[in-house]
Amino acid sequence: MERSALYRRALAPIMTYAGALGIAGAALGRALGFGSARAFVLFWGTVAFVALAGSFVLARRQALRDAEPFWSPPTRRVTQAFLPPLAAGLVLGLVVVLRAGSSDPFEIDRAVALGALPLGWVILYGCALHAAGFFMPRGMKVLGWSLVLCGAGLFAVGIPDSVSRLDYGYGIMGFFFGLVQLGYGVYLYFTEKGTNAV
Repeated sequence: MERSALYRRALAPIMTYAGALGIAGAALGRALGFGSARAFVLFWGTVAFVALAGSFVLARRQALRDAEPFWSPPTRRVTQAFLPPLAAGLVLGLVVVLRAGSSDPFEIDRAVALGALPLGWVILYGCALHAAGFFMPRGMKVLGWSLVLCGAGLFAVGIPDSVSRLDYGYGIMGFFFGLVQLGYGVYLYFTEKGTNAV
């Protein structure tokens, strides 16, 4: 029980921060019109870096405030569970950056970068959350499965003809990496027992 409360207390601000950043990133990227495959991946890579750095600062600050070790054995286990799917997502992004606009037979076009790649990232992020969920409360595994199933379902359906590739890519990123994370962070915050009561 105590470990569950600890994770909820740590995750609520991190998920809320990452979700708000995802929504802001989707709005900003769409407004600026980053529509080439390379620009899309580099923009979202920057957003992911800012999200990771900010999450690190939030977790570190909380550990210092509570006089707890930051790089504890549970933190190492969760990080190790996250790494393989997140590394795979990074590699997919790098492949798009390197092959977009090239003349080789494996060129990755804008449709793939704005349609399939965001869904691939959603699925891999869901796998990361599910893997980390073995060391956290059950809700994290449920969220991970939800992302995997929704991402795979949308991948099977394909991009509707009535939606532009640019709107689709930013919509997927804003919804899953923005609204869903923000919603989960708010849920964790309001369901954390005791410490949030005024």
